[in-house]
Amino acid sequence: MTVKRLVVLYENAPPPNAERIERLADTVYVTGDDLARALPGADALFTWRTLSTTVAGAWPADRRAAPRWVHVGATGVDNLLFPALVNDPDVVLTNSRGVYDQPIAEYVLGLILAMAKDLPGMVEHQRRREWRPRDGERIGGGTALVWGTGPIGRAIARLLRATGMEVSGAGRTGRTGDPDFGTVHGPATLTAALGGADYVVLAAPLVPATRGMVDASVLAAMKPGSRLVNVGRGPLVDEDALIGALTDGRLAGAALDVFAVEPLPAASPLWDLPGVIVSPHIAGDVHGWQDEVAALFLDNLRRRLDGGPLLNVVDKHSGYVSGTPGAGTPVA
Repeated sequence: MTVKRLVVLYENAPPPNAERIERLADTVYVTGDDLARALPGADALFTWRTLSTTVAGAWPADRRAAPRWVHVGATGVDNLLFPALVNDPDVVLTNSRGVYDQPIAEYVLGLILAMAKDLPGMVEHQRRREWRPRDGERIGGGTALVWGTGPIGRAIARLLRATGMEVSGAGRTGRTGDPDFGTVHGPATLTAALGGADYVVLAAPLVPATRGMVDASVLAAMKPGSRLVNVGRGPLVDEDALIGALTDGRLAGAALDVFAVEPLPAASPLWDLPGVIVSPHIAGDVHGWQDEVAALFLDNLRRRLDGGPLLNVVDKHSGYVSGTPGAGTPVA
């Protein structure tokens, strides 16, 4: 299968293995402003600018001029699930699943430890040169509910379990005996699971069934004094309801790496609420991640040229990688 013309959408710089990609395909590098001009007639699109929202507006109106393969330099594909792409059976969509699992799991553990030990408060006291001994919390023996049972959620569960935490999952279908979660709670037991968890960790992709899944009723069902961690997507959470739950003290805190609007507006109360950790969508960003994403794309490009099976083919109607229908799907 040929890839005569490849468009790479980037923001600050092309991928680190650009020369190797160029040996395999006629490659055009564009930013969002030039995408509409470059896309018609391309065989493939690599969205190296992982969070770009420009593809839908630049997609050719004539489906015959649209790329037949789109690879996303991220795990989430929500920005690519627009009708013209989803409903075209000839367009294959792949993602970078697997690259971010362990880094995000480590980040979640770091956030939980930071909240349990009040590391933000300690840093603030240091800044003020204040000596304030105080007790922290143990996380061993605590409970965590990981909402989203795909590869990232599983990596989180394994790491948290290694600290002595009791971990369960939340998914579309309840089950027991899961190798990473033990118990996965479905709709029938979700409310009870929320009420028993010290930490609720969101690791789900954004699809129609998960948008707004953490609403006022879910927050009300959470254990008083518990904390929310979101490393999935911002629109999973009703931010107004979360602000209310934090303001009135029902939740002890939240660690948020993703938001409904990014960058998080300066006027958002989340910046200043006690017990809240805000980070700029960096949970999966570690040294070397760009090389891993670029290497995965290069592997898939070679497979495409050789006519072999592509890695991480996404079911465009569900938003999940094919072969694992519903994997990581939280309760809607």
